[in-house]
Amino acid sequence: MRSVHRGRVVACFGKEWAVEDKSGRLVLAYPSVKCRELPCIGDLIEWESIDSQRGRILAVLPRITCLVRPGRNGKPRAAAANVDQVLIVIAPEPKFDLLLVDQYLVVGESQNIKPLLVVNKVDLLTDEARGCLLQELAPYRSSYPLLTVSAKTGEGIEALRSALKNQTSMFAGQSGVGKSSLLHVLIPNQAVRIGELSAITRRGRHTTTSARLFHLPDGGDLIDTPGVAIFGLAGIDPQQLARGYREFRSFIPQCRFADCQHASDLGCAVRHATETGAISLDRYQRYLKLLAKLPEIS
Repeated sequence: MRSVHRGRVVACFGKEWAVEDKSGRLVLAYPSVKCRELPCIGDLIEWESIDSQRGRILAVLPRITCLVRPGRNGKPRAAAANVDQVLIVIAPEPKFDLLLVDQYLVVGESQNIKPLLVVNKVDLLTDEARGCLLQELAPYRSSYPLLTVSAKTGEGIEALRSALKNQTSMFAGQSGVGKSSLLHVLIPNQAVRIGELSAITRRGRHTTTSARLFHLPDGGDLIDTPGVAIFGLAGIDPQQLARGYREFRSFIPQCRFADCQHASDLGCAVRHATETGAISLDRYQRYLKLLAKLPEIS
């Protein structure tokens, strides 16, 4: 009789996955023909041993949350599962893309995943420049938690550690904003973990490009995906998109029509709130851009 184990996917290498069992042992596994769904990082799975270092994934257990990204032929595929919060990292350099930030926020809201805006590299800013940046982010600061940090000087790192404790978190953001530097500060022994993953694959070069899940020293886990993690808007309809903008929510029930898309609709309370300054015009205009892209992204 075969022995079935439970584990968690902690790294992805193309068509193979690193699975960690309850003792912390790592095995390299691939899905069996009976596995109905391809695993992704963060998944809880059932698997069976092939030998001491390899296994076969039998089933992906139900996901609490699932972030998807565009795949081949426009078909979305799972990027990360069972995530509690997304750390949206921006920095003074390179110039941040607030449309991308809004997309991250909307996707997180649709999954009940907590957002945390992290402004990194604040050591590059003069006092005046910091004030200007925070002013630009004022529409977010009134609705979302925001931390200013520096991986270089250590500013805000303790607050960030506290926010990560006992959570499964995921980095998201443009390339070059310092996600790797923050990871190095938060997880000093990450090289040991990467070495363990390299050992089970025997192809160490792949571990530099795969998504990885790290255990935090103070409790909790942190998922790192190299480059830009784009979460698609697949499955999100216009009503969900609008509710993904927290400052819209108190106005949405006041709209004349229940299916109002808050664009050119008559009697739109959201658009009126924008005209009176109760909602940021910039945020509203980005909402319209995402609304126009919904059929394309989905």
